[in-house]
Amino acid sequence: MRLFRCGTCNNPVYFENSRCTHCGSDLGYLPTDNIMVAFRYAGEAQVEPPGLGPVRMCANYHQHQVCNWLLPVDSTDAYCLSCRLNRTIPDLSQPGNLQRWHTLETEKRQLIYSLLRLDLPFHPFSAGTGGLGFDFLADQPPHQQAEHPIMTGHDQGLITVNIAEADAVAREATRDQMAESYRTVLGHFRHESGHYFWDRLVWNTPWLEPFRALFGDERLPYQEALNNYYHQGPPAGWHHLYVSQYASSHPWEDWAETWAHYLHMIDTLETAHQFGMRFLAPTRSGEPREPLMTFDPYQQTGFATLTDYWLPLTVALNSLNRSMGHPHAYPFTLSPNAIQKLEFVHELVSSYRRANNNDMT
Repeated sequence: MRLFRCGTCNNPVYFENSRCTHCGSDLGYLPTDNIMVAFRYAGEAQVEPPGLGPVRMCANYHQHQVCNWLLPVDSTDAYCLSCRLNRTIPDLSQPGNLQRWHTLETEKRQLIYSLLRLDLPFHPFSAGTGGLGFDFLADQPPHQQAEHPIMTGHDQGLITVNIAEADAVAREATRDQMAESYRTVLGHFRHESGHYFWDRLVWNTPWLEPFRALFGDERLPYQEALNNYYHQGPPAGWHHLYVSQYASSHPWEDWAETWAHYLHMIDTLETAHQFGMRFLAPTRSGEPREPLMTFDPYQQTGFATLTDYWLPLTVALNSLNRSMGHPHAYPFTLSPNAIQKLEFVHELVSSYRRANNNDMT
């Protein structure tokens, strides 16, 4: 994630900020320009930031305060690109659901930021075949409990998220119950988007057979494979082949976990790049390493450069967390096989961008 600044006072602000904590300016993100815009909100949908001209605020900005994205003034849409992807939002009459929805929207917009930066193809589910959509659903109360709880997952472009994932206590309990080393809302969004882009970029394309050669044959019965995984656990030595235990359950899940990991890598590397982080460790060849501040991971053509920076960054992240008494921020070990799969994702994305005239420097 890039480093944003308030347009009024130049104070650093976070991507999800809707107000500058230094000068009090209202803030909105304009995805068409990848900038954070400062303005004074007077309750109207249209605002005119200094030096920019009029823009429109997402309806969810001034109705529910769950979105900080802006639209071009001539847009006929009431909602921003990110919010137009929603098919179902939580029942806001239920206590706590507004805050859960706010959490979900914050993490979803970070996913959409990456998809836009990578020039990946998607459009709202409501716009027709091949669309991407989101259902944010809740389990029924105990006295009305359905036979099956709401499961986070993907089905033909529609991503369903159980809003309980937005509750940190409930999510941590699930993580502990399932013996997972990592479970975040953003991780869910990135993982499920991997299933969507498998359908868009791999299935029925020249990439399908190379995918099968590396990840395995996705025609393996899916539910049977998941049942085996949940009853027997991952195979011995799984860490030599997969980026996570769950990736071992089926080739589709291996792909989705690898896709999510790729998005983890490039977005975290961009954050480090924006803060000008440097690493003193030498490269594999023993030569001095270039400063990270010269490096934009979203525009990087060579995958080896990504891993050259990523691996020492993860050591730094984990060391910082340990200094604060926290668990590792990055509880993964990348084997050569996992790195090969990550490179496959990178080459696929890069190939799509080149084919669609989205030049990479």
